[in-house]
Amino acid sequence: MPNVRSTYTDSIRFFGKEDPRELAARFGTPLYVYNETVLRQRCRELKELSSHPGFTVNYSAKANTNLAILRIIREEGCVVDAMSPGELRMDMLAGFPAEHITYISNNISREEMRNAIDHQVLMSVDSLSQLEQYGQLNPGGKVMVRFNPGIGTGHHRKVVTAGKETKFGVTPDSMDRVFAILDAHNLTLAGINQHIGSLFMTPDGYLNAAEFLLHLAEGLPAERLAALEVIDFGGGFGIPYRKYDGEARLDMNELGTRLHALISAWAARTGYAGRFFVEPGRYAVAECGVLLGGAHCVKNNGENRYVGTDIGFNVLVRPAMYDSFHDVEIYRENGTPDEACQEQSIVGNICESGDVLAKKRPLPEIREGDVLGILDAGAYGYVMASTYNQRPRPAEVMITADGTARLIRRRETVDDLLRCYEGLQ
Repeated sequence: MPNVRSTYTDSIRFFGKEDPRELAARFGTPLYVYNETVLRQRCRELKELSSHPGFTVNYSAKANTNLAILRIIREEGCVVDAMSPGELRMDMLAGFPAEHITYISNNISREEMRNAIDHQVLMSVDSLSQLEQYGQLNPGGKVMVRFNPGIGTGHHRKVVTAGKETKFGVTPDSMDRVFAILDAHNLTLAGINQHIGSLFMTPDGYLNAAEFLLHLAEGLPAERLAALEVIDFGGGFGIPYRKYDGEARLDMNELGTRLHALISAWAARTGYAGRFFVEPGRYAVAECGVLLGGAHCVKNNGENRYVGTDIGFNVLVRPAMYDSFHDVEIYRENGTPDEACQEQSIVGNICESGDVLAKKRPLPEIREGDVLGILDAGAYGYVMASTYNQRPRPAEVMITADGTARLIRRRETVDDLLRCYEGLQ
């Protein structure tokens, strides 16, 4: 389609039979748009990492919990996790049975833990304190324990989830205390898990951490190893956010070949017949999402050119929170491709100086009335949106396999924001 900058989405026919400008006009902006075909393709790439009988893709629902997306992920044969009562409810509404849900907890109350126990899902705890609490609430039950392998990675310090500078996991030198709590409450250690961080783009760190977890499992007493049902290596699979710079993809063939060899050889040597989990979130859903917004204001402050949009950090917080990079496309009526670039900052409509979506980015000239497409917004986009400045959250649309658009979540209204005040107005 004739647009100023849309090479990437054109190349994969992201918008199917639809036009992004028409979608923006029909559903309003900001607008999250997802592509079903891309989502299914990423799920299949993950499942193809290994043909080992126990290999399982455990989708990390915190990346995107839209019901339509969860249902597609279930149809593709993945299982799912939950990290809150709300996520658990969404997983179950999407059709996942309790045996296909893992509850990955972190510093939760007795009431929340009891809720997960009552729903009969396998729970992971990541501290001795939480293991003791679990034992008190569910004596004789099964439990997973999250360990800290001491190996952390990630695109930002806020997403590194292992090593000494993180709140997550039990250190392996506490194993005797883990056993003591398990025995005191007659608990079965049904699983062990870990997570090293987010957005790794080479396999080595992940595979090194996987070897650590397998070594830890192999060091368990024979009766405890025999009782293990799940070994969960965690997620963090990265995607190339800098598509217009030609950023290389994570080599899934290399990762899969090495991971399959590792788990197959280990299972053969130890006799382990349980499941091996990988726990991706971003990889499954990030690239199936594009966030559309309108360019409503263009101005210069000194030498700095600013493009004002309706995509504030209340809609997409990743750039403000993590300094994250998202590529930008530009859609214009009767637009033509433009290779000439100038430095521009794309900013939102929130009353904060940090409301910057793209800082001093070399892009073709953006004009008032253009529609912008923020690529790779399917993960940690809508799920992290807020109503800051009392702005209702956006709508979500799915480009289905037949290329047409379907509304999968309506836009919030100001009346929605007032519902929790019912009786107080």
